[in-house]
Amino acid sequence: MAISPKSVQELREKTGVGMMECKRALEEAGGDMEEAVKILRKKGIATAAKKSARAASDGLVGAFIAPEGKAGSLVEVNCETDFVAKTEDFQSLVSGLCRMVAEKAPAGVDALLAEAFEGGHSVKDTLVAKVAKLGENIQLRRFERFQGDLVASYIHAGGKIGVLMEIGLGSPAAGGSEDVKGLVKDLCMQVAASAPRFVNRQEVSEDVLQGEREIYRAQVIAAGKPEAIADKIVDGKMNKFFEETCLVEQPFVRDTAQRVQDTIKARGGQGFTVKRFARFVLGEGLKSAAAE
Repeated sequence: MAISPKSVQELREKTGVGMMECKRALEEAGGDMEEAVKILRKKGIATAAKKSARAASDGLVGAFIAPEGKAGSLVEVNCETDFVAKTEDFQSLVSGLCRMVAEKAPAGVDALLAEAFEGGHSVKDTLVAKVAKLGENIQLRRFERFQGDLVASYIHAGGKIGVLMEIGLGSPAAGGSEDVKGLVKDLCMQVAASAPRFVNRQEVSEDVLQGEREIYRAQVIAAGKPEAIADKIVDGKMNKFFEETCLVEQPFVRDTAQRVQDTIKARGGQGFTVKRFARFVLGEGLKSAAAE
């Protein structure tokens, strides 16, 4: 029998299950709504809606770099426990999503959720099915995709921290150099370890600069320093701010006697520049499921 879209939508709202699963359940139930609900419950799929309300702050940060090294992605997918994050099912899901982001360049999370994924199902419906199978809330949280002369990634601590970086090269051939590859890996590790916010001080917005200066000036005045030397002290604090937050001004983690920009100049060759980077820390800003 023909199943109307209205019936499918009604079952979806009742169970939180994907459209295709709802349609199949209704067909199996001969159009009987309550029987379709039972079918989904027996399969364990209808429980996914309830699980979606639970906190998911564990999971994995994954990355994928296209074979030619000119495009790459960084993706965070969350679940509730480290146990599920270590399963082959979950890791395969994250790996597939990373590849999809790199290859299809979706405009955002909503666009990615609508893409066809496993077995022709959308990413959204695939996630619902994974929730039912693995027994935990699973959420696609965020992703970044870069494309350029050279794109590289670094995953730290088994998926707890991830870095994606775009590099500008003086010549296409430079990307194949072992020296350049080694430098890029070191720079990605630098971002993972030292958590810079900007590539260089030119990236820092005027609003951020003004805000920092106001804070430092207030601190200087509160400490009883005379107005005549306040600006010099603030300038010194601003230089320290740039050293801490700008990648190229940070001490290089492999040799703290030199700055990152000195390392780039010595090892990168003409035209080598860090264009941008993204750094994901798993679950940052999310409420832990253990706190529920």
